[in-house]
Amino acid sequence: MLYDGECGFCSASVQLVLRHDRRRTLAFAPLEGPTAATIRERHAELAGVDSMVWVENHGDTDAERVYTRSTAALKVARYLGGRWSLVLVGWLVPRILRDAVYDLIARHRHRLVRRIACEWIPLSERTRFL
Repeated sequence: MLYDGECGFCSASVQLVLRHDRRRTLAFAPLEGPTAATIRERHAELAGVDSMVWVENHGDTDAERVYTRSTAALKVARYLGGRWSLVLVGWLVPRILRDAVYDLIARHRHRLVRRIACEWIPLSERTRFL
């Protein structure tokens, strides 16, 4: 999962996912870092994207798929499962409407959480950050 590493709201979202991730297989990388740059090189459609990015890797780069905005958020909910599955009703909403809500939140994200974007990550979780 790629996220805005300079955004407090995005950092808080990553912390929420870490707390609820029962499988502990998801890796995180800031959009500003080298891992995201490598992924952007493989996916021209990510040029200029400033949103959450969900990357699904099925063993080789040819099978790698990327999702952005509200679709990425729904992919996170599906990954988390459990009570987060209730959010999956969002698939019934047309993407143009879902993305409009996502964009509204994204425009104000820097004001929604007023704290330093850099969170303390437990040592046991640090290997999940690329």
